[in-house]
Amino acid sequence: MASRARVMVLVGLAAAGAAGATVGITLATSTSVPKRTVSRPGAPPLVLDLGVRTDPEAQALRRAARLYDKGKRAQAAPIFARYSSLEARVGAALAAWPAGRERIVSLARENPKSGIVQLELGLAQYWTGETARARAAWRRTKRVAPDSLYGIRASDLLHPDLPIPGLPQFVPSFAPPAELQKLTPARQLERLRADARSGGARAKILYGVALQRLDRPVSAEREFAAAAAAAPSDPEAQAAAAVGLFDKDAPARAFGRLGPLAGTFPHAVTVRFHLGLLLLWLGQVDQAKKQLELARSDSPSSALGHQAQLLLVRLANVRTKRLGR
Repeated sequence: MASRARVMVLVGLAAAGAAGATVGITLATSTSVPKRTVSRPGAPPLVLDLGVRTDPEAQALRRAARLYDKGKRAQAAPIFARYSSLEARVGAALAAWPAGRERIVSLARENPKSGIVQLELGLAQYWTGETARARAAWRRTKRVAPDSLYGIRASDLLHPDLPIPGLPQFVPSFAPPAELQKLTPARQLERLRADARSGGARAKILYGVALQRLDRPVSAEREFAAAAAAAPSDPEAQAAAAVGLFDKDAPARAFGRLGPLAGTFPHAVTVRFHLGLLLLWLGQVDQAKKQLELARSDSPSSALGHQAQLLLVRLANVRTKRLGR
């Protein structure tokens, strides 16, 4: 588990290609929440936000979650039962589905400010056809846990019309310190946090990207805002601050800040690239392609110009698959 968590952090910092992979997959496979009342087969999905934890309980819960995802609920149940945390109790209740539904309801009543409980309550209600109640639970999730994977997943469920799950992540044009790869996930975050506190805009951007990768969008937004304040004439810091504002409830906030940067920094590839990325999150593929093409043509040999090209290729491949060619 430690190696997997390490990859999570480093991919967020160094591999811009991950954005292209995400778009290529999710545009082709996105689903929607039906508006009619309907019960669903199987059990609701389990969402665990364990960050870079590598303690024995976190490792056990990840193992149980993998079993649960494979439909092996009977094997996952005794692992969840060993622990008393809310994550474990929610897992145990779902492993006993449908009998565990009332346990989820009770947990939600007892823990109104828990992101995992409110999210899973909504999923349980949705699974049994209570769509209106499910949406109310997901709105509560966003209120009580905005800086978590639970808040992000709730936003996805509240906006099934948007084609890509999750939030767009800022792609820096520069790499993190090479020595980070030698550190454990927790040490990486400690180092990035310390660098952000004592360093300039780039250090704050790198820490913000790591926080995004670990599903902490509110914390990431704060780091990007600090980077922008420290470097008001740096297009990369300004673009990061704009991307950090993206919220599926109010995407205009991010566009209202990022769009004008194209005039302020007309030759900054980061602005065009991230405009294209945000447009993809809204499903505006044609407009996104125009921005990505501008990013590619403005700086074809740069790291972001290369990533723009990769995204354009992936979008073309998705279109080809949809047309059955």
